[in-house]
Amino acid sequence: MQKTRGTSLSDSTNPERQAGETAGSPRPRRVGVLVAVALAALAADIVSKIIVVSTLQDRAPVRLLGGLLTLRETRNSGAAFSIGTGYTIVFTLIACGVVVAILRTARNLRSAPWAVCLGLLLGGAVGNLIDRLLRAPAPLKGHVVDWIQLPHWPVFNLADSAIVCGGVLAVLLAARGLQVDGTRLKDEGSGADEAPGTDESPQADTSPGKGDAPKGDTGKGDAPEDDAAGDAPAGAPEDGAGVPAPEEKS
Repeated sequence: MQKTRGTSLSDSTNPERQAGETAGSPRPRRVGVLVAVALAALAADIVSKIIVVSTLQDRAPVRLLGGLLTLRETRNSGAAFSIGTGYTIVFTLIACGVVVAILRTARNLRSAPWAVCLGLLLGGAVGNLIDRLLRAPAPLKGHVVDWIQLPHWPVFNLADSAIVCGGVLAVLLAARGLQVDGTRLKDEGSGADEAPGTDESPQADTSPGKGDAPKGDTGKGDAPEDDAAGDAPAGAPEDGAGVPAPEEKS
């Protein structure tokens, strides 16, 4: 019956094996999550910059929340938070490299938290890269539009915020041992540590126990060889021989 059906009864009646095969199946890719987060961050950055340029350019800053938040349109030739002004081309090339690296990493992306992290980094990097490629004064040298200002903090935009949030999330995920493919470093380490212990078996106790008889002991009923109770004295006559009979009196 097994030959005609072509399947083994042991495979069909072994739920543990089927559960192991299901547990070992690869995790689904999270590229869709990455793309969705990246598009959301990019769209928010582009729309906010369009609104800021059309409403705040060449105008006085707008103070909100008692001066806690100030909206001011500025142009930045450096990196995020106006760092490294004057190296526009260098930062443009770095941004292109970051985008390529994220896209290459996405091929093995199977972790949802890492998908959100890389999506924020990708959306922020592309948002600022578009400004460097399309805005004045020239391609690859364009100045990025910044418009959010906090007390004692450089002016930034939503793309900078996405990059910072993605970087902080990456540090947290790495600290927890979560990898891009969805595995955890701690799980692998604990499995390696526990593997030798599973093969160990308690050694048999070869020492004699309390109930073990010494070697050569034939049992409780064995009597010693020289038993005084059962031995006759040396030189004693056997079967009463040599014993004088009593004399009869007349």
